[in-house]
Amino acid sequence: MSTFYFITGSQHLYGEETLKEVAAHSREMAEYLSVKLPCPLLSKPVVTTPDEIFAVMSDASADPDCAGVITWMHTFSPSKMWINGLKILTKPVLHLHTQFNQQIPWESIDMDFMNTNQSAHGDREHGFIFTRMGVRRKVVVGYYRDESVVNKIDSWMRVASVAVQGKDLKVLRLGDNMRDVAVTEGDKVEAQIKFGWQVAYHGVGELVEELCAVTEAQTDELMLGYVEEYAMNTTELDSVRYQAKLEVALHALLDKYGCTAFTNTFEDLYGLEQLPGLAVQHLMEQGFGFGPEGDWKVSAMLRTMKLLAGNKGTTLMEDYTYHMEPGRECIMGAHMLEICPTVAWGKPKVEVHPLGIGGKNPPARLVFDGRAGSAICASLIDMGGRMRLIVQDVQAIDIPHDMPKLPVARVLWKPQPDFFSGCEAWILAGGAHHTVFSYNVAAEDLAEWAAIKGIECVHISKDTDIHEFPRELAINELLWGR
Repeated sequence: MSTFYFITGSQHLYGEETLKEVAAHSREMAEYLSVKLPCPLLSKPVVTTPDEIFAVMSDASADPDCAGVITWMHTFSPSKMWINGLKILTKPVLHLHTQFNQQIPWESIDMDFMNTNQSAHGDREHGFIFTRMGVRRKVVVGYYRDESVVNKIDSWMRVASVAVQGKDLKVLRLGDNMRDVAVTEGDKVEAQIKFGWQVAYHGVGELVEELCAVTEAQTDELMLGYVEEYAMNTTELDSVRYQAKLEVALHALLDKYGCTAFTNTFEDLYGLEQLPGLAVQHLMEQGFGFGPEGDWKVSAMLRTMKLLAGNKGTTLMEDYTYHMEPGRECIMGAHMLEICPTVAWGKPKVEVHPLGIGGKNPPARLVFDGRAGSAICASLIDMGGRMRLIVQDVQAIDIPHDMPKLPVARVLWKPQPDFFSGCEAWILAGGAHHTVFSYNVAAEDLAEWAAIKGIECVHISKDTDIHEFPRELAINELLWGR
């Protein structure tokens, strides 16, 4: 489990008794918050000199279990002391602007109390040096025991943990991206610099080798899992068994290379009898990231967002077709095969149907409708020298009609702020057709993730003014420029 350092700043000006009180307050705050937060908060000794600050920041940067630091100035800590420490800090940082006492003790307050409890003073000095140095940080303001403050720290901790874990994310690419498609291309070097993602090509022949090594016993075991988890709505069990073999082989290949995300493409299926469908869906349900047509960016983002969501209600998605009936405009998202059943309403059905693309045998897949509810769609695109994350708030709705001739998983939603403005904003921002769709990840969490990673984030919401939106993008070009 990730841990976080709680670092309290002061100085020797106030004397040893005051520093003892500061240390006691710091420990009490850290102990209280640790019980409330998702990760342990380690109270570090109060720092009072440049060397102490440098040492604790070095420790945080080198500690593989440390996912970030929380700083708080109980008293006044001259911020020039923090410069060298902040320069070498490589972990996310949250500046908690709080104080130990909730209220001013009107009848007893004196200068001793003022000298000790001056976070309003010290945190302003501390905030200046972050801004002066251009250090990205999260600022949370309020009494540390307030539920709203705890909730904000909680959300930041979860995002910071995922952001740090992401440095170990490896994507296995089976084949290249779909020929002549632009948006699935991207700078893999830039992605590793910014996110730590390692994206490596592997020939489909490696999967075929693993497929040949799958035993009947392994296949039988996975088939029993399919029967227990899904409704078996087909008699073509040989096709289902082939998907089970594919899943065993894919899992073995991912484990072999330490990968938690992968891609494939229907243009490179040499040696395979089917395009992986059910196999991919069940792997996504276990938390793996996936991108079709070689889209490694959406694969890595899916893995990232599944970590943020605790693997709940989060899937690969593709904008497929529109419903433009006046007053009922909406978008239907789906894919040929690969939608994760964590977004399903009801029990998914295993079915086998011809695919009409890829030139292989009819693949088994899960068929289901997505559930209604608030959600987001997220798209990471390469702007040439930099990355942009686009996040759109959407409202998923019940699908009002059966679609017996469309045997795929599908979700229906209304984009914010409305169908026409929402689609226009998405197009203007350059959003891809492949997205990550999630009921369980908040747009604010992705904005925080983007801030930690140092990339642009565009949020399309109910408050988006389509007339002002091009200006926002133009300003972003200046801020994030090539």
